[in-house]
Amino acid sequence: MSDIYYKSVKQVTNVLLFVEGIKDAAYNEVVHIKLDDGREVDGQVLDTKDGVAVIQSFGSTTGMDLSTTKVNFTGRTAKLKVSKDMIGRIFDGMGRVRDGGPQIYSDEEYDINGSAMNPYAREEPSEFIQTGISAIDAMNPLVRGQKLPIFSGSGLPHNKIAAQIARQAKLIGNNEKFNVVFGGIGLNSEEANFFINEFKDMGALENSIMFLNMSSESSMERLMLPRMALTAAEYLAYEHDTHVLVILTDMTNYCEALREVSAAREEVPGRRGFPGYMYTDLSTIYERAGKIKDKKGSITQIPILTMPGDDITNPIPDLTGYITEGQIVLSRDIFRRGMYPAIDVLLSLSRLKNQGIGKGKTREDHGNVTDQMFAAYAHGKDIRNLTEIVGEEALSEVDRQYLKFADLFESRFIKQDYYEDRTIDQSLDLGWELLSNISKSEMKRIKDAFIQKYGKWKE
Repeated sequence: MSDIYYKSVKQVTNVLLFVEGIKDAAYNEVVHIKLDDGREVDGQVLDTKDGVAVIQSFGSTTGMDLSTTKVNFTGRTAKLKVSKDMIGRIFDGMGRVRDGGPQIYSDEEYDINGSAMNPYAREEPSEFIQTGISAIDAMNPLVRGQKLPIFSGSGLPHNKIAAQIARQAKLIGNNEKFNVVFGGIGLNSEEANFFINEFKDMGALENSIMFLNMSSESSMERLMLPRMALTAAEYLAYEHDTHVLVILTDMTNYCEALREVSAAREEVPGRRGFPGYMYTDLSTIYERAGKIKDKKGSITQIPILTMPGDDITNPIPDLTGYITEGQIVLSRDIFRRGMYPAIDVLLSLSRLKNQGIGKGKTREDHGNVTDQMFAAYAHGKDIRNLTEIVGEEALSEVDRQYLKFADLFESRFIKQDYYEDRTIDQSLDLGWELLSNISKSEMKRIKDAFIQKYGKWKE
């Protein structure tokens, strides 16, 4: 670490400092910014060109005096001290202890930017994760090593779903629990207290590491926090052979912080003011999930984002959908009708579904039952819309069966209690029970052998 302090701050713009006379600053290099009142805040080099280093401050730049502010370049990138002692603890977006407990002392430090995972070394995800939520497990399953985001809207119960998954997620067969790394980005005090209390009350905190950035804190911490969380996850997964579930909420706050920094740098904006490199930036976060050959540990990632105006075409969900392996979409219409978890199974998608289900993984009939329920529910919703025009009296007997199925599917299959932990067998058996309200002759997507073995039709 150099003892040299530069007093050549040329300009301060929002969260950025421009320092002249710097010849060898490195990208992502950590700096210490010393103010004239004795305060010191950290920062990071974003860019260097023609002897001018662009630095993003992790603290407030309000009141900085250009003539007295001094900058020290440390010659190292941002690192996180990692240890098993982190489990059960709460940190801020910079990796500093925020639960009032002792500091983490460790000789091991990991670069928070991680290192690219060799595509050849990746192992294809194939192990089903049981979340206990039927709309996910049966219809759009989560697989170990997958990145499966939740697309939500303001006021929808995405936080409750995240807490329920953190409490219930397990690999079936051995009931092996996950270590959870939770990253809260730009949370308000109500949201932060909800997660802290939920993790404590359900006993999950003793197997979790929490990183929390509050909405009142520096927006620069929002850009650091996901990388801090994923660094801790990689340490647990690849050094201690642990299955890690990473939950990041809210990635919309992350992207808005990215837009804020981009605007401060006076970069040419892309769609809706977001920087053109947002796709690449998000991929450096999402692509850190996965499994590595010959490693027992894994990282499964559930990023949560609230879609501005419930617009799924917004750049944040749009780009996220390109990078990740599907999405769980919440429905405001279902939520208004008092149904939790309010998941729209028709808009949701798990691209790794077929790798994680079937004989030896879930159950042999899983794929067939899911396909039949998708088709029946979609047809039932179409008939529901038609009924609003022609009335139920104009429907055929079979149409009435599909209409009844759609209502039951929402009220009994999608809807479940916050503390209800259904096994995959219970979810599939419920699916068979609901399908029995439709004539057996309509079961075009299920093998006859499965109908004979699992069907609930009365002869």
